[in-house]
Amino acid sequence: MPSQSPGLLRILTVAAVLLGASTARAELRTLEVISRQPFAEGMEYGSAGAYERIVAVGRFAVDPAHARNRGIVDLDKAPKDETGKVLFESDVVILTPKDPARGNGALLYDVNNRGNKLAVRFFNLGGGGNDPLSKVDAGDGFLFRRGYTVVWCGWIGELLPGNHRLLLKAPVATENGKPIRGPVRFEMTTDAPTETLPLSQREGHGSYSPTPAGEKNAVLTWRLREDGERVVIPRAQWSLEKQPLPEVKEGVAGTLPQIRCRVQGGFRPGYIYEMICECENPIVQGLGFAAIRDLVSFLKYDGSKQNPLLNQAGKPVISRAHGFGVSQSGRCLRTFVWQGFNADETDRKVFDGLIPHVAGGGIGFFNHRFAQPTRHNGQQENHTYFGDAFPFNYGEGVDPHSKRADGILLKLQKENPKFLPKIMHTQSAAEYWHRSGSLVHTDPLGSKDATIPDNVRIYAFGGTQHGPAADPNARGAAENMVNPGDFRPIMRALLEALDAWVKNDTAPPPSAYPRIDQGTLVYWSQKSTGFPSLPGVRYPEVIQRPCYLDFGPDFWTKGIITVEPPKQGGQYFVMVPKSGSDGNDLGTLLPAEVAVPLATYTGWNLRRRDVGAEAALANLLGSYIPFAKTKAEREKTGDPRASIEERYGSFEKYQKEFANKCTDMVGRRVLLQEDADRLIREREKVKDQFAK
Repeated sequence: MPSQSPGLLRILTVAAVLLGASTARAELRTLEVISRQPFAEGMEYGSAGAYERIVAVGRFAVDPAHARNRGIVDLDKAPKDETGKVLFESDVVILTPKDPARGNGALLYDVNNRGNKLAVRFFNLGGGGNDPLSKVDAGDGFLFRRGYTVVWCGWIGELLPGNHRLLLKAPVATENGKPIRGPVRFEMTTDAPTETLPLSQREGHGSYSPTPAGEKNAVLTWRLREDGERVVIPRAQWSLEKQPLPEVKEGVAGTLPQIRCRVQGGFRPGYIYEMICECENPIVQGLGFAAIRDLVSFLKYDGSKQNPLLNQAGKPVISRAHGFGVSQSGRCLRTFVWQGFNADETDRKVFDGLIPHVAGGGIGFFNHRFAQPTRHNGQQENHTYFGDAFPFNYGEGVDPHSKRADGILLKLQKENPKFLPKIMHTQSAAEYWHRSGSLVHTDPLGSKDATIPDNVRIYAFGGTQHGPAADPNARGAAENMVNPGDFRPIMRALLEALDAWVKNDTAPPPSAYPRIDQGTLVYWSQKSTGFPSLPGVRYPEVIQRPCYLDFGPDFWTKGIITVEPPKQGGQYFVMVPKSGSDGNDLGTLLPAEVAVPLATYTGWNLRRRDVGAEAALANLLGSYIPFAKTKAEREKTGDPRASIEERYGSFEKYQKEFANKCTDMVGRRVLLQEDADRLIREREKVKDQFAK
């Protein structure tokens, strides 16, 4: 396959050399406040005091001629105002001390996940809801007790209004006023029979609209597995239904309508349904990066009265800004940095610290024509969307298929190291199986460990899945009980460590991830990992392994897809943590309940027969496989793992070992004392797993 031309760096990297840059700067022209309300019923949070919730609409203007905006695909084709700037809008929500000066000076920007706010319910124990306002939503108030200001804004243009989702209203690109058209691929799957599915796959999402010819000539296929033969469904057996956009009473209106596909006889569980058709009116989705950049920069640096985060002297109270993103949102942060958006138009650093969490191995492509930014990559679903794509490393590497040298931080490093943030890349064990996580810290062919830059730490949480299961007895679409291993207590400690790293240059805990040179990162077969043969448990025969994707000659130079589905080239090599004798991961940072286990916790699980695609990976799920209570019980089933009775003898001995592990983690700064105390108390709930 041909190597990428120099045009790639001009089109996709806004960190290009700034020769001839316009002197005009992007503006958050107005921050129109819709409401200001007491948060958590006016509850006081230590020295930060009471918080308030600010809901607003940010109205932005960017200059397409400015060098830092030239990498936004199709920006030059968007409508412009009388000053030559492109206008767009974004929903904004801020949780801040009522007196902003009482905060800790740190802004935590949460890259919302498909419009949903996650940071409060992620870091605050018991926190919940997509529109945090009450004491219940605030949980234990972790973020607020420490004085963080939490900020969100819309950055995705394909979302529908509703359920407090945050929206970006991006303009539609045209070619001299005429509609732009091109091929778009949609993929749909379901775990239960249903008559209709949205082309976007997800509810709450809109889709690009097929042209009349596109709808007439569209090709809909189905196949049982990703690598299976596509079977065409006759055109007379399916139809499309365009839904009206929901009405918006306040905030940003939607841009793309929902379009549903109806198939005679309904959609079957587990099958992959793929539609390729001509669509029109692409939005300038890359403006989502500009919204994040310019909002955070505004709150951090702007001294105008529009900035709600000023002290009594009229100075901004934010001295440092951290970005946090889960899954797709973590991929957004990695791509944000790769494309150079961590420098604003006046050469100021945007984020000081970043936590891309469970983001997977590559970048996500949120900045091309007809982008569908909420797509991801999986072993079965959405396998050939642009998600696990080179560059994988934060340092420089070479793509063996395109021969291109690149790295997440390479462009910013070359332009000016002052723009580099401090980064904590965190991932669960599931990322190694489902999201090519090993590529973050190996070369693309898995032959050696990658060199990790000094400003980056990598923490792999062994024995965990993409998001902790609430109930270990649940199975969902999987064969085994899903994994409740909880990395969130560790994440609370790491957030505090990141803030200290940025604020005081206090070194954070050392990286913890499996390595090739230590024999803890290995090929994924059962023979290589040493995973024990357990009664009634199937070991995976598949894994998510990305390949080089060719979307046509204009993709890398112009951000335009001309080939769908893409041509698949050579594969990248993925690896997984080696297993201990119990099947638990080695070489990783383990939550206390996994380090002192009562079960085997894995990063993989398999789909059950009744939900279709049997034995494919159950997307992003891990397994929870309990130990036998007694020696007699395990010998009866042939379980090779020592029983709970043989390991600990009594609950009291187990609890002491668990407490010692928590104390050790506190000493290593990967667990806070308050969380250690809580975890030790909560161990009472497992007492019934010990033989009487």
